Order: sequence, then C-alpha cells, then structure tokens
Amino acid sequence: MSRFFPKSLFGQTLLILLVGLVISHAIGAWIYAGAREQAVRAVSGYAAAQRVANLSRLVEEAPADWRARIVAALSDPTFRVALSGEAPALPPADAEGAAAAVEDYVRQQLPALPDRQVRAAVLADRPSGAPFGPPFDRRPFPGPMGEPGGMGGMMHGMMGPGFGGFGAWRGLQVAVKLADGQWLSFATALPQGAPSVSWQFIISMALMGLIVLAVSVWAVRRVTAPLGMLSAAADRLGRDVTAEPLAVAGTVEMQNAARAFNRMQERLRRLIESRTQMLAALSHDLRTPLTLLRLRTEEVADAGERDKMLATIGEMNEMIGSTLAFARDEVRAEPRRRVDVAALLASVVDDMADAGLPVTMTPASPLSYECQPIALKRALTNLLDNAVKYGKRAQVAIATMGKTIAINIDDDGPGIPEAELAKVFQPFYRVEDSRSRDTGGTGLGLAIAQAIVQAHGGELTLANRPGGGLRARIELLV
Repeated sequence: MSRFFPKSLFGQTLLILLVGLVISHAIGAWIYAGAREQAVRAVSGYAAAQRVANLSRLVEEAPADWRARIVAALSDPTFRVALSGEAPALPPADAEGAAAAVEDYVRQQLPALPDRQVRAAVLADRPSGAPFGPPFDRRPFPGPMGEPGGMGGMMHGMMGPGFGGFGAWRGLQVAVKLADGQWLSFATALPQGAPSVSWQFIISMALMGLIVLAVSVWAVRRVTAPLGMLSAAADRLGRDVTAEPLAVAGTVEMQNAARAFNRMQERLRRLIESRTQMLAALSHDLRTPLTLLRLRTEEVADAGERDKMLATIGEMNEMIGSTLAFARDEVRAEPRRRVDVAALLASVVDDMADAGLPVTMTPASPLSYECQPIALKRALTNLLDNAVKYGKRAQVAIATMGKTIAINIDDDGPGIPEAELAKVFQPFYRVEDSRSRDTGGTGLGLAIAQAIVQAHGGELTLANRPGGGLRARIELLV
C-alpha cells in the first residue's frame, strides 16, 4: 500500500488536501441530502394539514344535504375523505408530538366551537388498507400570503420548534368534529421526498471540487517550490563551492533558510581555501629540506644507495605535488561549456595510443554535454592510466542510456578484491599488490577522478568483470 503513497512533499500534501476535500464533500452531501428530504417532508406535511383544515371548513359550511356529494368528490386514491356520525377509531400514533402539532394547527384554522375536537395520528408507515398511489396532487396552497391559513403563515409555523416532527411523517390520519356533531375523517400518504442526488447536484459538487483542487495545487506548489530551489542550490554547492549564493526571497522561513545556507557555503569556501593555503605552506616548508637532502645525497659515494635515496626523495616530491593538485582541484573554478564528450574521450585515447600504450575505443556518435573539459579530461586520463598500469590494456566504450551518459573502461588485470573496491577511492590508499616501485603512483588518481565526476553530478564505480579484469564506469546525467 505504501508504494502507492506519493514520495514527494508536494504529492503528500496534495493527497492530504484531496482526501480532506472528498471527506468534506461526502459529509456535506449527506447533510444536504438529509436536510433536503426533511424539508420536502415538512412542506408536504404542512400542505396536507392545510388541506385538511380548508376541506373541513368547506364541508362544515356547506348545507347538510350537500355534504355527502362534496365528500365523495373530494376523495381520491391519494387523499381519502369520509363522513360519519361517530368518532372514528384512529390507530396509535408513532409520533405524539407531531400528532399534537397537527391537531393544534387544524384547530387554529377552523372556527372556534365549545366542543371542537380534532384528532390526528402520525404514522411511520402508510395507512393500512388504503389504495395510496403517487403522492398527493400539487395544488396551489390556498389563502393569501401572510394570513394564518396562507403560505406565509404556514412557512412561518414550519420554522417553529413545535412542528419539527413533520419531517419524519409517512402516513397521516385526521378526524375533525363538525359543528353539527358529525365527524369528517381524512387519510393520506406523505411523499418520501425527491431523489437526494441529482445531476445538477453532482455537477455543482464536481465544479466546486475542481475549483478547490486547482486552488490547492497552486497553493501547495507555491509552498513547496522554495524547497526545490534549496535542493538545487545544495546540489550546485556539491559540484562547485564557489557557486552563486542562494537568493534570499520568499517567505520568512525560506529567507532564514537561504541566509543559513549562504553562511554555510561561505564557511565551507573559507575552510577549503585555508586548507589549500596550509598545504601550500607545508609544501614550501617540506621541499626546502628535501632539496638539501637531494644535494647531500648526490655526494654519497655508493651509487646504489644514492639512487635509492634519490628515488625516495623523488617519490616524496611527487606525493607533495599530487596532494597540492588534489586540494587545488576542489577550489578551482573552471568555467563549464558544452562539448562533445565522445570526442573528448577519443582525444585522450588517441594521445595515449600515440604514446604506445594499449588503449582502444569503440566508435561512438557525438554526445553533447556541458562540463569542465580540462577536469573531465584529467579524470579520464587517470582512469585509463590505472587500467594500463594494473590491467595491461584499456578498452573504452561510451553510450547513452536514457538521460545518462555511460563511459566504461575495461582492463584485463587481476581486478580488485571486493572488500577493497570502496577503499581505493580514499586518498593515498593503494591495494597491497600494487605497492611496487615499477607501477609507481601516489594513491590519489582514483580519488581525484571521483571528485571530478561527483563535481559534475555523476557517479564513478568500480566492479570486477565476470570474465576477469576490472571495469571503471562513469555515469553522467545529461
């Protein structure tokens, strides 16, 4: 499951916002649907109560011989009306508060009489045995706006706390005692409300979600963009300690981070410069006594001892010079320019081949790459020189793999023990078998090559080939 979780801060933040958006939309839709259905039921309940009151007044005011015909005309499959001389037996109500509200409302709409009786039963189910079909007919509400029996008064009453039970009705039965003692009974089924989710609702929610998503993407991108700038500056610092400082801009936190980063870069630059100056001073101080030793060595009568002493002094001079070159390379700011790295590699191979060294290269197409040509050429020279010294020959190949330039340098030597592969990049470290005066070297060649490759944002690795020999591989990002 975690493999599908975004790895970037932008992706994680956006995912959190989207999950929150979906949950809030779902809860909002659920609340809206419930409130909408409640409102539909409440309005239909008030409409039914208003209809009962109006019809009761109509029948009560009509002549006695007309009442039977009026009741028959008013009754339909969705709204049954009956007239009887005795009080009807109503089933027990499931919501006594709602029934009382209906009774009070109908009683208020009828003329006041000493023995006025209104009985109501609000049922959770439809009245049994009634042929109820579609919801009641949608006639206009009688009564002018603002009057007690009109729509305005009814909607005002709907907001009152006493009528909250209307929203849960499904069946309604009402019995009203008329002035002459007869009972007028009503039975109806209330609608269950329109569908809670419609295409209009889905489209509006989708549009709102897209707007919130677009704003969230913009906001998260704006917040996380400075982190990308800081990452790029850190990568640039790893390649060039003298790179341009990070611009102090953005939020207060980003400005503080930029200032801290620039102070760190300045301290690193001063540290490297002071180390280089110290090494230069040590070189000067060491070369003076070495020069005196060389002069005194030349006076040694034994030629064999004299040659050994001169070779040791020469090796010490070479180590001092290589150390200074290694330190200077870390602070040297060679300008970068775009070159054909395949042609650059071919020139190094040709120079070594012209010197009689067994170095060959597989033909390759031009590959444009922005680099420090002198530094990269030195790294390639060091690797080819190692391959020839310790591996008898060097076979070079260069190719592209996606956005990576891969340079392979193979030799036919004995390789390097697996435990030593990582250690050989340490300055002055040499594999025991290679410590001979014939091959020479100071143990800085691979360290210098690795520093140069890393300064270009690439990677240098060593691996023993299955068929024998060693492979040095440089990978550079285009």
